[in-house]
Amino acid sequence: MIIVEDYEAIRRAYYIDKKSIRQIAREQHHSRTTIRKAIGKVQPQPYQLRHPKPAPIFGSFQHRVDELLAKNKTLPPKQRYTTHKIYEVLVAEGYQGSESRVKIYVAQWKKEHKPPDVFLPLDFEPGQDAQCDWGEAVAIVGGIRQIVQVFVLRLCYSRRTFVMAFPTQRQESFLYGHVQAFKHFGGVPARISYDNLATAVKLAMEKKGKERKRVENRTFVTFRSHYLFESHFCTPRAGWEKGQVENGVLCRQIVAPETQNPQFCKAAGS
Repeated sequence: MIIVEDYEAIRRAYYIDKKSIRQIAREQHHSRTTIRKAIGKVQPQPYQLRHPKPAPIFGSFQHRVDELLAKNKTLPPKQRYTTHKIYEVLVAEGYQGSESRVKIYVAQWKKEHKPPDVFLPLDFEPGQDAQCDWGEAVAIVGGIRQIVQVFVLRLCYSRRTFVMAFPTQRQESFLYGHVQAFKHFGGVPARISYDNLATAVKLAMEKKGKERKRVENRTFVTFRSHYLFESHFCTPRAGWEKGQVENGVLCRQIVAPETQNPQFCKAAGS
């Protein structure tokens, strides 16, 4: 079984360097079958249970949840069944389990019935380089003043900037910000520059002289190998290496509508 670094190397050699399967097999010492599987996958397959775990309380109501979720496709948006509404329906029909179990199943159902969007690189010119960073801003959401974490991705050539606010700088926010930025720009930059972000770099340590050894986060490597962009990590305390995006993360104030979810308060401009 190949590791995520091998998966990325194979996909880059095939899609970016335009090498043949035969040449990749000769250079990277993998079988042609392994290479075909790597270049054919949309994304690495997540771990899946071979045998589903028993759910004695929820199991008998699973079919009912399937019916309600399928029915949502025929209902107007305001009349669709939310997770909490589904839970109330089940309780009225005799369900004695927890609402969290229903939430987990609904999330899994939606993931299975709505595959994630796939955005392949469209054009690397002029979108050759981009810069990415986190910042902080003051948001007023529903009249409440709070600090939010601002994800910024800026294209170096056009200086078009994508900004999205999250409650935290967790990895899911970091990766989701990338996906939404790629969707907004209509493609993927060939290279993105970062600081030594914990969400992308697991360890950064001194080696010899000015050289540094970095161990990249495995989830980030998997994500990068799917979208096929290069990552460049700037020298610590060398803000000039990505000065464009540094100017975009200065503290600012965001006023969101009362109905706006602070997790997805975003702005994208030129």
